[in-house]
Amino acid sequence: MDLIISCALVSMLLPYFAKIPVIVEMNKLGGYNNKQPRAQQHQLSGKGARAVAAHYNCFESLAVFAVALAVVFGTNSITSTIQWLALTHIIARVLYCVFYWFDLDILRSTTWLLGVACPIAMVVLSF
Repeated sequence: MDLIISCALVSMLLPYFAKIPVIVEMNKLGGYNNKQPRAQQHQLSGKGARAVAAHYNCFESLAVFAVALAVVFGTNSITSTIQWLALTHIIARVLYCVFYWFDLDILRSTTWLLGVACPIAMVVLSF
């Protein structure tokens, strides 16, 4: 159970860690604009734009993973397989961000698919 709770914590923090490259790229664009950060983010291109997309996608993924966790906890279906799926989801999501930042689109899409498949499998195995 500790593993799945640790995965939940990492999934909650991942969007904020994924923002670090966005901040770096915004600073390169005349300094971080704390008054209108979203407007400044829209001006980013290349690596900066990819970093923003990865950051936003972390929030999207968090919703899917949170639903899977709710189902797993609600049905008391915490098995070693489900825990490994949760860990695989987290690893896939971290790799997804790295692959997005470095413009490795095929690897990014592959890890995205794995990252989506894991929470779906967690729910299916909870029946």
